[in-house]
Order: sequence, then C-alpha cells, then structure tokens
Amino acid sequence: MKNVQLLLALLFSIVTFSQEAVKSDTLKTVTVEAKRKGLKKSLSGTANTTVVASRELLKAACCNLAESFETNPSIDVNFSDALTGTKQIKMLGLTSPYIMITEENIPSVRGASQAYGLSFTPGTWVESIQITKGAGSVVNGYESISGQINTELIKPLKDIPFFLNAYGSSDSRFELNTHFNKKVSDYWSTSLFLHGNARVTKNDMNNDGFLDNPLGKQINVTNRWQYSNPKTGWVSFLNLRYMKDDKQSGQLNFDPKRDKLTTNYWGSEINTERLDFSSKVGYVFKDMPFQSIGFQNAFSNHNQQSYFGLNQYDIKQQSYYSNLIFNSIINNTKHKFATGINFSYDKYAEFVKLEDVSRIDNSVGTFFEYTYDDSDKFSFILGGRVDYHNRLGAFFTPRVHLKYNPWEKAVFRISAGRGKRAANIYAENQNLLASSRTFSVLDSNGKIYGLNPEIAWNYGLSFSQNFMLLGKSADVTLDFYRTDFQNQAVVDVMNSPQQVLFYNLRGKSYANSLQVDFNLEIIKHLNLRTAYKYYDISTDYLSGSYQRPLQAKHRFFGNLEYETHIAEKGKQWKFDYTYNWLGKQQLPNTASNPVSDRLPEFSPAFALMNFQITRTFSSTFEMYLGGENIGNYRQDKAILGANDPFGPNFDSSIVYAPVFGQMYYAGLRFKIK
Repeated sequence: MKNVQLLLALLFSIVTFSQEAVKSDTLKTVTVEAKRKGLKKSLSGTANTTVVASRELLKAACCNLAESFETNPSIDVNFSDALTGTKQIKMLGLTSPYIMITEENIPSVRGASQAYGLSFTPGTWVESIQITKGAGSVVNGYESISGQINTELIKPLKDIPFFLNAYGSSDSRFELNTHFNKKVSDYWSTSLFLHGNARVTKNDMNNDGFLDNPLGKQINVTNRWQYSNPKTGWVSFLNLRYMKDDKQSGQLNFDPKRDKLTTNYWGSEINTERLDFSSKVGYVFKDMPFQSIGFQNAFSNHNQQSYFGLNQYDIKQQSYYSNLIFNSIINNTKHKFATGINFSYDKYAEFVKLEDVSRIDNSVGTFFEYTYDDSDKFSFILGGRVDYHNRLGAFFTPRVHLKYNPWEKAVFRISAGRGKRAANIYAENQNLLASSRTFSVLDSNGKIYGLNPEIAWNYGLSFSQNFMLLGKSADVTLDFYRTDFQNQAVVDVMNSPQQVLFYNLRGKSYANSLQVDFNLEIIKHLNLRTAYKYYDISTDYLSGSYQRPLQAKHRFFGNLEYETHIAEKGKQWKFDYTYNWLGKQQLPNTASNPVSDRLPEFSPAFALMNFQITRTFSSTFEMYLGGENIGNYRQDKAILGANDPFGPNFDSSIVYAPVFGQMYYAGLRFKIK
C-alpha cells in the first residue's frame, strides 16, 4: 500500500498543476463522448460480432491486451500458472490457440508468441477490438476455430498530438505510456507510441516461498505512418515495432546470476525480444467506390530465451505473411465479394530441454467470399478457401454466416465453419515446464512433433432482442455454439501428476457453450450488464472421459457502471463495478501424490470483485483509482511440492484462482488536443 500512497500523492500534485495549465474543450464535445457505448452489438451485421470501443478499455486496469477483457462477458480471463502472472483468455470455453488473434486483420498472436503475446500490446494503443464468435472470415485464414479477435490500433490521422498514461499498483507494478502524433503533410501523418512497465518488489502473500508475481520489465516502441490521398484513392499504413520483455520468477531467494540452472534455489527467467514490420496498401477505384484492392505484408522476428528450474526452453520464430485482397460487387451493392491469395512462412528454431524440434512451415492459399446483404431483413456470407501447407497438406475450408431480422429490433444469426491448425504443443503449454512433469509424445506418424493437424467444426446459433423495460432500454441475447473436434492434439494431465502426455485424439472431444446476456439501463447514466455462461466441454483421455481441466462449467458475470452529469468544463465522476462468479473446475489428477501434495478432483466455487472510480477534471485530464479481487480470494496450495521444488511432486501449473489476493491501483491520463 505504500507504493499506492506515494503514487496518489504524486498524482494529486499533478492535478493542481494541470487544472491551471490545461484548457478544456467545449462542453458539447465531451457530451458526445459520454453517450458512446463501450460495447456495441449491431442488429444489421451478419456475423456475431461485438465491438469493444476504447472507452470500455478505460473501465479497468487495462495495461495490455490480455487484461482488456475484464469487463467483457464474451471472453473469459484466467491465470495460466502460479509463477508468470500471465493471463490467458478463452472464448466459447476454448483457449486462445483456437482463437485467431489479429492486429488490423494481420495474424499477430500465434506460434512462439501464443503464451505471452497478448501482453505485448499495451491497452492505450488500442482504438477498438472486434470480437467475432464462431468461425471467422476465410479472408483472414483457416486457423480460426472458436472465434476471432481483431485489434485496431489508434490511427495517426485521428490521434491527438500528445497522450500520457501513468499507472502504479500495490503489487509494485508501474507503467508509463506516451503517444506522440504529428501531421507531416497534407497526406502523411505519423505516431510514436512508447510503453514501459516494471515490477520491482518481491511479493509472497501466501507464504509459500515463491513470488506471487514475477519481477520484470518491458520496453515497447512503435512508429506508425499513415498516408491518405482522397484525390487519388490511395491509402497506406507502415508500422515498425520493437519490444523487449524480461520476467523473473521462482523462489524468493533465487538470484539468477548465482543460481541459474542449479539446484540452489528454483527460479525461472523468460526473456523475449521481438521486432515487427507491417505494411498495408489500399486503392479505392476513383469512379467505383465499392471496388478496392489491398495488399498486406508483415514480417516478425520473435526470440525467446527461457528456463524453468532445470528445464530450458528456447524458441525463435521468423515469420512472413502476405495477403492480396480484391473487393467488388456483382451487379449492385447488395451482392459483394472478396477474393485473393495469401502466403505465410514460419521458420522455428525450437529447443525443448535441449532437444532440437526446429521446423519450417509454409503455406499458400486462395479464397473467395460472397456477401448478400439486405440489411433490413436478410443477409449471408458464404466463403471458402483452398490452401496447401507443407505439413497440413492440401485442404478446403468452408464457412457460412446467416442473419435474419424477423421483427423490429430482433436478429437471428447462424454460423458454421471448419478450422485447421498445427498445434505448437510446447509453446502453447510452457506453463507445464514449471513443474517436474516429464513430457512424452505418444504418436510419431504426424508431421508436427509427430502429431497430426487439429481439425474442428464449429456451429453457432444466436438470437438478440432490444426492447423497452419500464421506459428504459434493455436487450437480451442467447448464444449457443458447439465445437466438434475431428482431431485434436490432446494435452493429457489426467493420467499422472508426474507426466504430461501429448497424442492425437482417440475418441471424442467437443465443447458446448451457452451464454445468456441481459443488459438494462436502470436509470439515466446507470447501466447493468449481466451474463450467465454454461460450458459442457469434454475430452476422451487415456484414463477416461473428463471435463476439460481448469474450466468452470458455470460462470456468472455482472457489471454496473454509473456516470454523473457532465458539469462545467467537462468535470465528471465515473464508477464501475464488476462481479465474476466461477463454479467448480475439474482439476488435473494428483491422486497418486503424497497427501500433502494432493488436490481434490474439483476446485471450490468462488467470486471475484473489481471496481474503478474515475474523476475527470477536464477533457484533457483525469485520474482513476481501482481495485481487483477486493474480496481477497486466494487459491489454497497454488504450488504443489513448494518445499521440494526439484522433487517429483513440484507443479505450479494447477491454478484456478488468484494467487496474490487484493490489488489496488491508481493512475492518471493527460492529453494535449
């Protein structure tokens, strides 16, 4: 708490200076912003897509993309292990590898970055997020199975000259974000995004001798250029990013200079360096605004050097992605189509416990997507793509989305599609390296670590209705989705607590997801958002059929937000409260461990509560104060075998709840418009 108190004192001193130095915008401008919704679901869009606006990201301690879904009922946020503090997202009950994650429609979090990549995009850089449930568009690739998350970064042409965000928390995490923007000419604008964060103090709230959160630091720099010439129809974006992220976790007395890869103390370091370059060039035909052509290219170099106790894991991925897209119409604008060709190349230099499992993947594909859109009643998207992959072979990917408006303010949606992917079993399950488990791949005939590609079909049905309740706006949504795996790279932690087995699916694996949303404007400026989620997710393992480990079957979400009337010079208060209840979760098998290192078959149910208060002093300056897990719920026995970390029962991967407990934070945002 001392860190927060010091930060608050600093923030209030800045308030005094800022109120004198900064001129606020007009009251009219602020009023327009206040009426914008943070989450938007259209009744006319064909796909089941939710748009998360930037103002929604300000409602929580949104420090990076992984933490930007805390107030969104469509995405579940979980911790992946008890050491790294990394948050993992799930959609329709399936983890992020089954979600296609793109940045401005270019694949971003994949391969080597799957475990930690969501923490590499600061929340203040994000303009909006589009979340699509079910099979995504064939334009973006064949890997999407449970959905797609696309992030749009702030555009240089729309950005303000300067933005500053400072943040500090009681778990000793400090963060600074700055944006600089300049219009270079009539057609060119550029932005420079700078991000830095660090956790500098060791915390062990549960007294198990291990850090609850890793020590670490990250430097993240992006330079964006945008060209837009309405006279010629040409538009382009150029992005260059450099990121360095270092994490240290393990026992309190671990010193990497002295104890690295020894049995003095158990420790871990994850050091990642990444360089990205992307370009997007588009042309809108001068006399045909409905017709355009776009060319996307992206290169990334991802280098992670890491160890977990005595387990070394190093992976370097060099990737190139290219996509050429042509959009036009057939006869009239009710009949649209997109077609094109794309290419991807991935070179992996991967070493797991010193074993070389390096490989090169490449694929080329072509796609066609037809859209019929009568926005008043009926629309559908029918797409297909044919790809050839050096390891997955040649295959066809069909997808369809249908939308029907049966009456006023109501919409039915249906979707179906197929997804196929190569499972990066080690990169996606790095949390299991922080244990004494042995790794065994039981199949050897496949071309990806001896395994076959994962193939799944996803089917979805959704209904939404907007209405008035007691004179206030309300809406209800019912979503049901089913994912059937034809093959899956099974990660088996149910056979033995000393092993993790990887093998091709030998039976059935499916995921049923039912979600009911109810939203209501209780009174003016007071909004309630609720959701109930039911997951029936089962996989056949060697030892039997089990519910997917660490996945609650029942979840309840509630969010209450209130904003006061905007006073003179844009002054305003904003209050936000979020409640999450998670039912019991299937836990990995620990039955053969000694009694002291055993866990029950299921975890207990528990609830988490977050809040945030924001004080807007003007259109250019605001402060916020909040807390996470204010009920202080902590998982008992987060690390098995903590007293003997190099023994046979050590395991830090079985995490179903928070480890640290209560966390409070404060920060400020300052703008020059």
